[in-house]
Amino acid sequence: MVILIDTNVIIDFLTTREPFFEASSKVIEKCASGELTGYIAFHSIPNLWYILRKIPEDMRRKWLIDICEFLTVAGVNHDEVLRAIRMTKFKDFEDCLQDRCAKNIGAKYIVTRNAADFSNSEVPAISPEDFLTVMK
Repeated sequence: MVILIDTNVIIDFLTTREPFFEASSKVIEKCASGELTGYIAFHSIPNLWYILRKIPEDMRRKWLIDICEFLTVAGVNHDEVLRAIRMTKFKDFEDCLQDRCAKNIGAKYIVTRNAADFSNSEVPAISPEDFLTVMK
């Protein structure tokens, strides 16, 4: 199964943020083991770099390299970026790009803690907890 993992889930995993760490780590572990084919959107990489700016640079680099060892970076082309820009039913432009990336890779789900923000997404969004329940 192919999934796109939203930035917030990766942050929860990297920073062991409670109470979200357990579910996010289980989803990440399933990707690392090959049980799932996991992707991260191209724009999540610089977002993570910025959000985690209080972490020393060498640690951030290690974390991003480690993440990219088992999550493939998903991108979109020029036309898909334009399509995302025109998606006016989304509250957050970044979520439009997440949806376009997920669609481009044929993801079954976008795994995110903000599923409500993806109510207009072509690819269904699901929380890590709900996703783990669906996986059983």
